[in-house]
Amino acid sequence: MADSTIKKSEKRWQSDVIVDMIKKYDFEYIALNPGASYRGLHDSLVNYGENDPPMLTCQHEKIAVQIAHGYARAKGKPMIAIVHNLVGLLHAPMGIYYAYLDRAPVFIMGATGPLAEPKRRPFIDWIHTANVQGEAIRNFVKWDYQPSTVDGVPGAFARAYSIMMSARQGPIYMCYDAGLQEAELDHDVEMPTAGAVEMPTPPAADPIALAKAADTLAGATRVAIIADFAARPPHGWNHVVELAETLGASVWDVGSRLNFPSDHPLNLTSDFDGCYDGVDVVLTLDIADFEKPTHVRDIATRTVVSKVPAGATWIDIGFTDIETSKWSMDYARPYYAQQRMIADVVSAAPALTKLLKERIAKTPGLREKIATRAAAIGKRHAETRAKWAKQAQEHWDQKPMTVPRLASEVWEAIKGEDWVLTAGDLGSWGKKLWNFDRPYCHGGRELGTGTQIGLSLGVALANKGTGRLVVDLQPDGDLMFDAGALWVAAKYKIPMLVVMFNNRAYYNDWNHQLVLARTRGTDPNRAYLGMDLYGPDPDFAGLAKSMGWYAEGPIENPDDLKGALKRAIEQVKQGKPALIDAICDRRNHG
Repeated sequence: MADSTIKKSEKRWQSDVIVDMIKKYDFEYIALNPGASYRGLHDSLVNYGENDPPMLTCQHEKIAVQIAHGYARAKGKPMIAIVHNLVGLLHAPMGIYYAYLDRAPVFIMGATGPLAEPKRRPFIDWIHTANVQGEAIRNFVKWDYQPSTVDGVPGAFARAYSIMMSARQGPIYMCYDAGLQEAELDHDVEMPTAGAVEMPTPPAADPIALAKAADTLAGATRVAIIADFAARPPHGWNHVVELAETLGASVWDVGSRLNFPSDHPLNLTSDFDGCYDGVDVVLTLDIADFEKPTHVRDIATRTVVSKVPAGATWIDIGFTDIETSKWSMDYARPYYAQQRMIADVVSAAPALTKLLKERIAKTPGLREKIATRAAAIGKRHAETRAKWAKQAQEHWDQKPMTVPRLASEVWEAIKGEDWVLTAGDLGSWGKKLWNFDRPYCHGGRELGTGTQIGLSLGVALANKGTGRLVVDLQPDGDLMFDAGALWVAAKYKIPMLVVMFNNRAYYNDWNHQLVLARTRGTDPNRAYLGMDLYGPDPDFAGLAKSMGWYAEGPIENPDDLKGALKRAIEQVKQGKPALIDAICDRRNHG
């Protein structure tokens, strides 16, 4: 219902058409950093559109993009991020880059100009206006476009949305001339039909190829499944579980999305020897890099050694062969699977399961064979989980606390809640010690440094109002990039629990320098130079409090963590963001 208290223009403006399209596609939020280049669109959003969907002010364009990225991960729906002209756009590429790699549908809007030379402000509009603005981020989006007239706005918007949402998904960029936005609308603009919002169905696997894969899998001695982007909750998760159970296969969840329950007996993620021992068939489900989950890396020599037996047959289902770009080395060495299908796993997995069940029913002794190998995998799973639990107890009373203890303490505090982990899991210790038993409890693993807090805000926004406890295991170096993002959660009352993994260092890089020092015979005591975050020590609790958060810390004594977590969780349940600054050892024990 229209808000009669809002003073609206007596005229229609061309920027109103953009708002009409935003509403047509039912976007729920817009994240932005202010900019004069889209003042026309902003006025239309605020007044003509009545701030519906609501706008979230962000302190940096990268954060705006990352909030939309995290939201898409958790919600399965795209979100809009708006960036100012060329200078704002150039703040955003890192966020756009990771959204592209992570197949996140983010609808990025920008502006330029005005393109008409007489309309430009002296100096400023000249240096902010690019001939082709999309060139700045073209390598990191699926499509970019700048409509030349208002009549081109609806069709370009509809096409951009379809490209963004079609497999494989990814960000797009729409640029709007400031002059176009601010011009009066003097005629009716034809809008897309109702069918424009319907997305094309994803590609299905070839039935002949699926049958061949089923024959190979049914005849295998032992199967390993590697899943990366396979699961889109909730149905994708269920399909992967059913396929693994039908095969009695060991599963490695790469983790770009949560593909498999961590406590399932067939899950042997992070156990190279257990997962691939005796395997003669490997089934990969929408993976981006086949080496990461199958090869052990020597960090010093940059060499990798495969843990998969040399004679194994590989079957690939997914988008590996279209996961290419103009700029990269295609993420990994070429992947030569003997059987390859370009298809959406969400539809291919249940079809393959059905074929396998038919073969199992017709093949004497096969059901028993599968049950036997599933039991062996389950025994290995239980032994491995027990080993990790024991390792987590080592150095328990150490000060600063170990990373496994931090993971253990947080788990004890949240395991009775309906929780959601945002991204990073403390170097896999979360996955090793927690029970990821619901498809929505983790949207996907962490990405690079400078991404965690933005993604986490998006995940928390997507879960707002659900009653779920959103948990961000937040590295200190990452937050130092984007500390202003804390204000967003307080401003828009986005409840979330941030637990700082604070080792007062960029320790991943520090560790690389330690490795190189050992390799070269140089002094490892000098490896910290350029890597530490102390002297002065950032006061993350004080910073969070200054922006409206509940916060405690720094917590040096691990025995104090339990009480702090309990108090913080109570604050989150009352609708307030809360931060606990936990000081950790730099070594990842175990």
